[in-house]
Amino acid sequence: MAVRREEAKGLVVDVTVQLPDGTRVRRKRRSPDQTVAGARDYERELIRELLHPTAPRKEVPTLNQYAEVFVKEYARNENRASTVAADEAILRLYLQPVVGRKRLDEIGRTDVANIKTLMRGRELSDKTVRNALGVLSKVLHYAEECELIVKVPRIKLPRATQTDFDFLEFEEAERLLKAAETTQWFSMVHMALKTGLRYGELAELRWGDVDLVAGRILVRRSFYRGRVSPPKNAKEREVPLSPEAVRVLKEARKLRHLDAEALVFCKPDGGRHIHRRADVALKRLCRRADLRSIGWHVLRHTFASHLAMRNVSLKAIQELLGHSDIRMTLRYAHLSPEVRREAVMVLDQASSGQTESQVPPGSPKRIAHLNIVQVGDSTA
Repeated sequence: MAVRREEAKGLVVDVTVQLPDGTRVRRKRRSPDQTVAGARDYERELIRELLHPTAPRKEVPTLNQYAEVFVKEYARNENRASTVAADEAILRLYLQPVVGRKRLDEIGRTDVANIKTLMRGRELSDKTVRNALGVLSKVLHYAEECELIVKVPRIKLPRATQTDFDFLEFEEAERLLKAAETTQWFSMVHMALKTGLRYGELAELRWGDVDLVAGRILVRRSFYRGRVSPPKNAKEREVPLSPEAVRVLKEARKLRHLDAEALVFCKPDGGRHIHRRADVALKRLCRRADLRSIGWHVLRHTFASHLAMRNVSLKAIQELLGHSDIRMTLRYAHLSPEVRREAVMVLDQASSGQTESQVPPGSPKRIAHLNIVQVGDSTA
């Protein structure tokens, strides 16, 4: 029987063919696809290779051997520095300990299931499991492109779940700004709270990106671990500035007469802040303001949360944050009860016989309609 199940290896393919010169050749391999249909396909592939040999195939490396190649040739050329660092950590912590010694063409569905089981046994979140399997998928697909393996096993990712996030209440944000008022960190903290920029985007913001007359900034670059790269999703975005934010930036610029290439948020000598030092400084400000210890990303969540609580449409929040997918922004929807209430009020519009054009522009019904259209359009 060419395809059979063995206790140690799972489904294996064992074929023997007779070559034109009369020689009989046998090949026994574990099927990379651990389904009967997949094993049958692999059987036919082995027979074709034996009867119609082509140039010698490249030797298939193990995941341990290939990990460095993947990072060097693919990850560093296709991803931001932060994504590369995350991929390297996932390979080291979750994938290599489980399937590192296996050849890439031996990694199949059973191995994927084992990775899921072991990670969940460590009580890791579904998001972490998704990320790990996503990296495995990228590694195997790149190996397929390089013709090291013939087929990538189907990798089913766990369903993404909405995660909790922290943010400062309005009064807490004011306390933090008050605590930072007399420090060199005030303008940076203020901008994080009023624009929602990521720390890497703040760290790489230059005066040439800031238009104080028009009241806007252009987010073009990000900084992470010594490398400058495009912002997340490789997409520039424009963020408007409130009059208060413009005033704070003008005050910061008065302290230094700098050219367009100078950093907006920097040390007194113009040098770049070290990320670790910025984290320590923010935690010190939290203690001074009698707040829990938070990181810079919480200020970004605070910006988005405050907008949602003030009934700004989710579409507008998505564009300000630079989210590529509205689903990322939907985590803030529960903070906007008025939007849901106004959405239900639209039902009264039909029952009262009013058309959209008959609803006054400033009425709750018209506002709710606009919010619904904006959110719906973003998912199209």
